[in-house]
Amino acid sequence: MASLSIARQGSPVKAIESDALVVRTIAYGEADVIATLLTATYGKLGALLRGGRRSKRRASGALEPFHTVHASLDDRGGDLLTLREARIVRVRSGMTGSLAVLEAGGLALRWLRHLTPPRHPEPAAWATTLTLLDVLDGCPAEPRAALAVAALRLLSDVGYGLELTRCVACGKPCPDGRPACVDASRGGLVCQACGGARFLLSSCTRRLAMEAQRGGDVTFAREQTEQVLAMVDGAMSAHGEFRA
Repeated sequence: MASLSIARQGSPVKAIESDALVVRTIAYGEADVIATLLTATYGKLGALLRGGRRSKRRASGALEPFHTVHASLDDRGGDLLTLREARIVRVRSGMTGSLAVLEAGGLALRWLRHLTPPRHPEPAAWATTLTLLDVLDGCPAEPRAALAVAALRLLSDVGYGLELTRCVACGKPCPDGRPACVDASRGGLVCQACGGARFLLSSCTRRLAMEAQRGGDVTFAREQTEQVLAMVDGAMSAHGEFRA
């Protein structure tokens, strides 16, 4: 485990509150819990809940993933804040009815944990994730299709949007209606003159992906969904040190 800076009790305390999503929890010591929170106001925060494995009084059920919680924290300037209280403000119990939905939601939370920097608000990524979780809470027939749309938007939200209109190396535009070679680790399309790429994106999928990045109402077919998610996985690995 990497070393963590926990400020001394005598340090000045700043009390903060925010709605949040719990993107990870790990046991710490004999009784404590460390929660990674994506907050609406302050970005990604690490928080220590003292005695959290013994008593659920201050966060009963609120450290479960997928629900929106309201967190009250003390910030003493260290890597970890102290979580004083967390209460659920938006329950998404419908997600538990489908393993595919749970897997899609879990993958989205892992993306957030790896892509978002500490203590840097990401309001667009926050909004995109809430929208996705609300969709998944309705147990859609194709949860991975909803995930693919959200994935493209999340990359754009945090500044890693894929360039799907022109070559990232030379800037040459890719004509409409044409398939394109994509190297997600390089950020988007790579024309043949610049070496191309092994991943070929169909013209229809490319058009829908661009619309999804712009926030349009897009529905991917199953084959397109898997194409997009494979492309996104490459981008996530390059930018967020992410491994599924």
